[in-house]
Amino acid sequence: MGKAQTTDDFLFLHPQMLFFKMFWTDSTVNQPPAPRPVAKFASKSTASPSLLDSLPEEFTNLTDLLYWPPTPGDGGNFLASTSPQTSTYHLRDPVQVTYDLGSSLEAVLVARDHQGRPKTHGGDLFRAKLLGPDLNAGVPGEVQDLENGTYLLSFPLLWAGRAQVKVWLIHSSEAVGVLRRIWREKGATVNFRGYFRGPTGAEETVVCNVDPQSTGAKAATCQYRDVISGELWFCAQPPTLPCNSLVGHSSGSMLKVTTPQDETLLAGKVTDKLLPHGTSPIEITVAATGNVSLALSPRPPCHPGLPAPRPSGFYYRDVWHSLACSGRSFSTEDSIRGCLAGHIVHMMGDSTLRQWWEYLRDTVPSLKPVDLHVTYQVGPLMAVDTTRGIVLHWRAHSWPLRSLRTPVASLHSVARELGGLAGGPHTVVVLGLGAHFTTFPPSIFMRRLAGIRAAVTALLAREPRTLVVIKLANTGYKSVYGSDWLTLQVNRLLRAAFAGLRVAFVDAWEMTSSLALPDSIHPGRLIVRNEVDLLLSFICPS
Repeated sequence: MGKAQTTDDFLFLHPQMLFFKMFWTDSTVNQPPAPRPVAKFASKSTASPSLLDSLPEEFTNLTDLLYWPPTPGDGGNFLASTSPQTSTYHLRDPVQVTYDLGSSLEAVLVARDHQGRPKTHGGDLFRAKLLGPDLNAGVPGEVQDLENGTYLLSFPLLWAGRAQVKVWLIHSSEAVGVLRRIWREKGATVNFRGYFRGPTGAEETVVCNVDPQSTGAKAATCQYRDVISGELWFCAQPPTLPCNSLVGHSSGSMLKVTTPQDETLLAGKVTDKLLPHGTSPIEITVAATGNVSLALSPRPPCHPGLPAPRPSGFYYRDVWHSLACSGRSFSTEDSIRGCLAGHIVHMMGDSTLRQWWEYLRDTVPSLKPVDLHVTYQVGPLMAVDTTRGIVLHWRAHSWPLRSLRTPVASLHSVARELGGLAGGPHTVVVLGLGAHFTTFPPSIFMRRLAGIRAAVTALLAREPRTLVVIKLANTGYKSVYGSDWLTLQVNRLLRAAFAGLRVAFVDAWEMTSSLALPDSIHPGRLIVRNEVDLLLSFICPS
């Protein structure tokens, strides 16, 4: 990494964002590492050792945390890759006509290639669901990869009535190999634009990114570092304007990172496809002495620090039932207002979390939006109910945010925002991270999480009664720039980063993939309503 030439190169973009000019030569190679212990690739110049030392042990060993079965060979033979048309699954013996409510169901899946030959290795990304279409019910199945081409599927039987196993091939193991290679080897798969403005109003636009090599700069590079969180951002040096004239930010373009061979393996005809050769429906019955239709054991009220069951819940009649705690339904405006009364809710993250803010704004007419004259995609957005003392905030996380052009001054790091909160029993913090980090190697997200974990730890230390809720990332992406496989790894990092802290989780991964609905990164109102109901259940457990 280059070095600032003089102390005059150090300037402040705003009071808590330091930047300086960097110089790079064409021979400089900064290859992102493969997953490995964080201490080996978190440079002292880019992350504070104290932040990284605060992470739980499992988070520091990415090799174990992000393990995925390898794919032998180069995956170049498309006919030898896993096919959704020839792969099959069947119920494990003894197959029954009816199954008891509260028991479990198992199935065996055999992955086959496009010529019908059984695969001899694992690594495919399958998604299994047990669906009850007549009851608007669904539960995610656990898929155990035996790493020999066979997968064991298991489902808890949680409702009485008809149900059927459905399995999708999200990505073949060969496609996962492509995603994993790009994730490890590429500094970024998208870029961004930085807008610089001089004193006369003249503007210059350059490429920016979290990785200096991805800016395309041949020599000088402007580096911006948040002194609170340690977050780094790079822009190519504008032709004539100084680094401290950066005023705007927006999405750029998607970078070409795949070969034609890669694209064949990731093509829509073999991605996210339902396996046609499945099983017949089953009937789940209630024991003769029972009169209940759901298998729900006693659960504690929702509170932070609960262990995460597998699965985390299920849908029945379009309502999500958490298996971790006794979630509540907030079906009326009055029930939502009563729960939120006297609370300040700070939502920080991406647009999937903004959906929660929008849902509450639209569902509770007394929550009046405040016109802050800001870019809607970035915020901050605010709605208030003065009669009940409710304040509802949403703000996007900072770089690397994919958005329309927005002022740089609107980009606040989550760690810095958390550092400005006093906390308390009427303060709720909701963090929704992940969707914008699938286009970078895992080290980028891990460094961001290190700063956020430290800020959450400090917040809970100064005011333990603060409620902190972590929203996991949604399913819905299916491309090399945001595949569900990448999102799955991001969610593993999220869980590991906040392990050991008294925080609550909303498992949006399962909540967005358990019904007979097409995946969407921005799910419909039904799913958002259930996610918000679970959030409110943590705010008002009884």
